[in-house]
Amino acid sequence: MSSQSNNLTATNEKRELKGPSLTAKWAFASSFFIFVVFTIFAVITYKSSINLIVANERKSLKETMTEITSRLADADQELTSETAYRLVSKAGEEDTSGNYERAVLEGKTLKIDPYISDLGQEEMHLYIYNLDRTLILNTESLEIELTQLDRKDPTITTIDGLTGFLAVEPVYSKVTGEKVGYCQTFTELSAFYEIRSRLLLTLIVLEVVSLILSSVLGYFLSTYFLKPLKVLRDTMDTIRRDPLSDVQMPEIGTNDELADLSEIFNEVLERIRVYMELQQQFVEDVSHELRTPVAIMEGHLSMLQRWGKDDPAILEEGLSASVQELSRMKTLVQEMLDLSRAEQVEAHYSHEVTNAKEVTHQVYNNFVMLYPEFTFTLDDDLTEEVQLKIYRNHFEQLIIIILDNAVKYSTDRKEVRLSIQLINGKFEISVQDFGEGIPQEDLERVFHRFYRVDKARARTKGGNGLGLSIAKQLATSYKGRIVAESVVGQGTIFRIYLPIVTEKILPLAE
Repeated sequence: MSSQSNNLTATNEKRELKGPSLTAKWAFASSFFIFVVFTIFAVITYKSSINLIVANERKSLKETMTEITSRLADADQELTSETAYRLVSKAGEEDTSGNYERAVLEGKTLKIDPYISDLGQEEMHLYIYNLDRTLILNTESLEIELTQLDRKDPTITTIDGLTGFLAVEPVYSKVTGEKVGYCQTFTELSAFYEIRSRLLLTLIVLEVVSLILSSVLGYFLSTYFLKPLKVLRDTMDTIRRDPLSDVQMPEIGTNDELADLSEIFNEVLERIRVYMELQQQFVEDVSHELRTPVAIMEGHLSMLQRWGKDDPAILEEGLSASVQELSRMKTLVQEMLDLSRAEQVEAHYSHEVTNAKEVTHQVYNNFVMLYPEFTFTLDDDLTEEVQLKIYRNHFEQLIIIILDNAVKYSTDRKEVRLSIQLINGKFEISVQDFGEGIPQEDLERVFHRFYRVDKARARTKGGNGLGLSIAKQLATSYKGRIVAESVVGQGTIFRIYLPIVTEKILPLAE
């Protein structure tokens, strides 16, 4: 019940979007883009089709006019109804095709046979005039006046509420070369306008359908492709509400940028969690370890405040103990800070390199000077300088921690041996002492924080149990490792392995 309540609360606390979702924006953008593209395509298609139809109509009308005027030009004098009829229909000539009936003249109205009709279109009206601009022959009962005497190319004109192509052509006799009449044609465009309307309606319907389909398709595609981003957003929102949550991005099998983003996010998230855990552990360790020295100092100071300040011996003992605990607190805090920095090596020192022989010899010489009562030996099996993938100060700190530990826990035989060499492409430095040794069951635990094999003796030697933890963390942070071998009563060997920069092996300076 409690879990359901928490889930409900988490859902209610879910961050609301400040505007339209990315899915809606993508769907709208894709739909708008497809709509614009289809509109441009439809406009181009519409204009091209209309222009093509108009051009074909004009071309057909020109061909018809050319054919008719060519027939009428056979006249050798001014055109009359009979002459025009005979020349246009070619009446009296033998029909070799057998594809038309003879034309019939009823008054001034000529019923054109199929052959003449094939010269133009069904909506074409033919008008022939004599030189006085008197209509002498036409194909429809609708009579119109001659619009002009000069040649007129097919032009869209509206006559008596009808719109169509109007063309005028003077007729010149082939025999005399004189003008014998006029030919005027008018082709209705009602069929053209009907086709245009249907085409426009079809394109509009297709555009509406395409808009609806593109919107639906765009929404589903955006939902599919943006689903990982939505999951990422929800994951980040969950982490925002509960930083300690162990939620992470699920694996995405698309093998694209979103899959890479998911992996990178999980890696960053894991690193952040590690840092948070380290920070929490740091605070817990410090508060736990500081509790004892603070309690000791508080006890001594309280005793001095009550009655000990009047007794010089008690005053001296209390101040001395407080100063000692204060010094131990200072050392403890410094070691904890060192440990914290060692845990953040990858973020700050991932590109540092160090000369192995130079640093090892330097630290060795320092310990020879600091502890003259000890016998230090260094076996250097390196024939040339080797660079390590580690920050110089951290490498020094690693060696110092192990050497200091060897000196601190040595017994009667005050001897420490160092050796450096390359093994399987890695640098190895080993430190051997001949002290009290470490039990087998404690070999791994000596690297744990604040762990001491003999807590009573460790306190007398001034240890906090953090040195080997710092060494272990430093070696691990630089992709190395540290191991311990020990026999109780005979001594201990610590071996440290660190990666080298193979392309930067340097020759020894002469």
